[in-house]
Amino acid sequence: MAVAGPSASFRSASFRSPQPLVSLTKAFPTPFKNVIATAKTCYSARGLIRDEDVGEGFEPLARSIYEAGHHTTYQHAHFQFALANVSRHFIWSFLHAHPFYNSEQVSQRYVPVKPGTYFIPALAGEALAVYEAAVARQFAAYAALTEMLRPVVTAEYLKLFSKHDPASPKVASKITKRSMEAARYVLPVATFAYLYHTVSGVTLLRYWRLCNQLDAPEETRAVVGAMAEALLAHDPLYQTVLEAPLPPEAAGEFAFAGWGADDGRRRAFREAFDASLDGRASRLVDWKARNEELLADAVREVLGLPPSALTDDDAIALALDPTRNRLLGESLNLTTHAKLTRALAHPGYTFRKKLSHAADSQDQRHRMTPASRPLLAGHLDAEPDYETPMLVQLDDQAARFYRETMARTWEALGRLRALGVAAADAAYLLPNAVSIRFTESADLLNLHHKHRMRLCYLAQEEIWRASVEEARQIQDINPRIGRWLLPPCGQRAAAGARPICPEGERFCGVRVWKLGLADYQRAF
Repeated sequence: MAVAGPSASFRSASFRSPQPLVSLTKAFPTPFKNVIATAKTCYSARGLIRDEDVGEGFEPLARSIYEAGHHTTYQHAHFQFALANVSRHFIWSFLHAHPFYNSEQVSQRYVPVKPGTYFIPALAGEALAVYEAAVARQFAAYAALTEMLRPVVTAEYLKLFSKHDPASPKVASKITKRSMEAARYVLPVATFAYLYHTVSGVTLLRYWRLCNQLDAPEETRAVVGAMAEALLAHDPLYQTVLEAPLPPEAAGEFAFAGWGADDGRRRAFREAFDASLDGRASRLVDWKARNEELLADAVREVLGLPPSALTDDDAIALALDPTRNRLLGESLNLTTHAKLTRALAHPGYTFRKKLSHAADSQDQRHRMTPASRPLLAGHLDAEPDYETPMLVQLDDQAARFYRETMARTWEALGRLRALGVAAADAAYLLPNAVSIRFTESADLLNLHHKHRMRLCYLAQEEIWRASVEEARQIQDINPRIGRWLLPPCGQRAAAGARPICPEGERFCGVRVWKLGLADYQRAF
C-alpha cells in the first residue's frame, strides 16, 4: 500500500484567490487508537478495549483491516472543520456530493453576498481580465436585481399579509431576503461560502484519495490537502494508512471532460433530456411495479398478521396516515427508527430532473435521495442554459435584465474558452442559474421525509415545484401512498399536533393543511 501525506504543493494550489481557510475545530482525542481499540473489542473475551489500552505494534493490524475493507472501525472518530474561502462550485461538486457528512453553511437565500468574495483560477493576461470583468458584472447584477425585485416581492407579500406594514423593519427584512433569494441566481458558482463540515475518519481518507477528481481539482486539492494536514497534526498515526491521491485519469469521466463545446453533442443531449421531461422540472420515469403491495406486505410482516386480518388499504394507512400513526406528526424525524415506518424503505421511485445549480445545491442536501449529478465542466456550451425564478418572471423589467445578464455571462464563457482556458476553470463563471440535469432515486422512507420538508411553502421555490410534481405523479400511479405525501403542517394537522405550522413567525401565510395537492400554487 502506497502511503503518502499531504505535500506543500497541495497546500498552496495554483489559483489567484486567497487560499482556503481550513481549521480542525472538534475531534476525538485519540482517534487512531480508537480504530484499534474498536477492532480489538470485536474479538475481546475480557470486555471493552479502551484507547489507552492500545500499546505498541498496532500498525500491522491497522493496515490489515484497512486493506481488507473493514472500515467501520475508521468511522467512529469524527472531525469537524471550519472552512472559509471555498466556492459554491467546490461544495456542490465535492463536499456535498456524497451522503457521509454534515454541513452548516452560510445561506445565500438570507445573507447578503459581499462583492469580491469569489474563487479566481490561475488565469493571466486577457483571460484574467475577461474573468474578473464578468464576475464584477455578475455581482453588480445581483445588487441591481435585488433592488429591482422589491416592488414585485412587496406586492406578492401583501397578497398574503395584507395588514402588514412593508415599511416596518421586520417586514422590510423579509422582503429583502426574498428579493436576494431570486437575485442570487445571477451570481457565479465561484462565489465563496463559509461553513462547518463534519466527517468521519474514513471519509477523510476517501477525500484525500479522490482529491484530484473533476470538477474543481485545484481547489479540491487545496482544501482537502489542508484537511489532511490538520488530521495528521492532530493524530500523526493516520499516516499509517493514508494512501497517495489517485491521478485524475483514474476516474472514468476524465476521458470525456475535454469534449468540444461546438460539436453538437451537448445540444443533442440537452434537447433529448428536456423533451423527455414533458414540461416538468421532475418527471417520474421508473418505480417498483408492486410498490403498494410491497408496503402492505412489509407492514403485515412487522405485525405478524395475514392479509385476512389487515387489508392492503389498512396496512398502508397504518404506516402513512398521521391520524393512525401519530409519530408522523413529530418534529423529529422518527421514521427510520420506528418499527412500522421502516416498512417504507421497500417502495421506490426514480425521477429525471432539471434544476438550477442554486436549487440543486439544496436538493442534494437530502443525502438519502441520491442522484447521478453531472460533471459540470462537461456541460459547458456556447448557448445560455439556465433556469429563471418565478419572481423574476413576474416582472418584465427584471426578466429582461436577467436575460441580458445571462447572455453576457455566456459571452464571457465563450471568450474564455476561445482563449484556451480549461473547461474546469471556465466553469467557475457559470451562474447559480445554470441548468443541472440528472436522475434521482429514492425509497419511500426517505422521499416521504424529503417531501415533508420541501412541500412546505417556505421551501426553495424550484425544489418545492419539483416536489409537488413528484407527489402528484406518485398519486397517479400509487394513490394509496401518494395521498399521504404532505408538508409538515399537513402531517401535524392530521396527527393532532399543535401548533399546526411549526415555523412560528416564519409562517408562509397560507393554510396549506386545508388544501389538496391539486390546489398547491405559489409565486413566492
